[in-house]
Amino acid sequence: MQLKDFIVTFSQLGDFLLDEKNADVLKQWSVAARNENAWFTEDNVLLSLQNIARYYLTKTELEDFVTANNLAVANPSKKVGIVMAGNIPLVGFHDLLCVLLSGNIALIKLSSSDSVLMRMLIARLIAINSAIEPYLQMADKLNTADAVIATGSDNTAKHFEYYFSKIPHIIRKNRTSVAVLTGNETRTELANLGNDIFQYFGLGCRNVSKLYVPAGYTFDKFYESIEYWSTISIHHKYNNNYDYNKSVLLVNKIAHFDNGFLLLREEPSLVSPISVCYFEYYENEAHLKQLLAEQQDKIQCIVSGQRQIENSFDFGEAQCPKLNDFADGVNTLSFLKGI
Repeated sequence: MQLKDFIVTFSQLGDFLLDEKNADVLKQWSVAARNENAWFTEDNVLLSLQNIARYYLTKTELEDFVTANNLAVANPSKKVGIVMAGNIPLVGFHDLLCVLLSGNIALIKLSSSDSVLMRMLIARLIAINSAIEPYLQMADKLNTADAVIATGSDNTAKHFEYYFSKIPHIIRKNRTSVAVLTGNETRTELANLGNDIFQYFGLGCRNVSKLYVPAGYTFDKFYESIEYWSTISIHHKYNNNYDYNKSVLLVNKIAHFDNGFLLLREEPSLVSPISVCYFEYYENEAHLKQLLAEQQDKIQCIVSGQRQIENSFDFGEAQCPKLNDFADGVNTLSFLKGI
């Protein structure tokens, strides 16, 4: 397959995902995914599929992507292992897309938390163009890989770095996302921030788990603006986490705010438990920059009003990355071209 063939195939997949005539098929996918992983609700699966189609799989986006990254030829050359995460639906798709566009063969090690949905998406790709099948290989072990892209926790990253030390690799560790507030946000902006916090139950590295707020900030307006997310507590796994984390805070007499479905706690750390969002006060712009700089290696993305922070996302856009929004800021295509 040539590069243009990959672009056409992926854009046709995007058309399939957005075509209302396929709604029943996608519903079946979401049911199967939920049966494998209770966190993968129908809404979350459909959101992931729609975002992939809209932001990754249009012909224009794909053509601009390959042009910006100077891709010209797609002939199979190397076998690239992909160790996929399973925290949110199809989180490993961007890596898969990059491997194929770069002309390499994907050795795919699926997450046990997200195997059904990824298999269905791959099957659809093959149904669209059977010539793509040799580029897609499932693998339990990656000992034949010429290079590896692996995503996991800080602990698993140590094992990945040791195991794949002799071949080119990208090893991703724990990251999370933060929001910067000034106190001048509108209710609409704060409501959009609710999406950044709660979509996918906060399980993604692009979910906001920490708020930076000015000294003296009060959370009344914030809580009022995100009230529409109160139904998240209907989900038993989320609610179990909320009950547990609330009990921990109460038993240990840790000061916190509580609106019945989201706990706010002042804490310098970034990664908060499910149902909890940390916050930290800053005194001025210089102090804020210092706080962000200290955590830059752990921050996936920053959201802020009117993108007041350099390279930040608008409120509500954390889970809408474009093709060039590479995880951890590492250009996957540059890596793949260099192996």
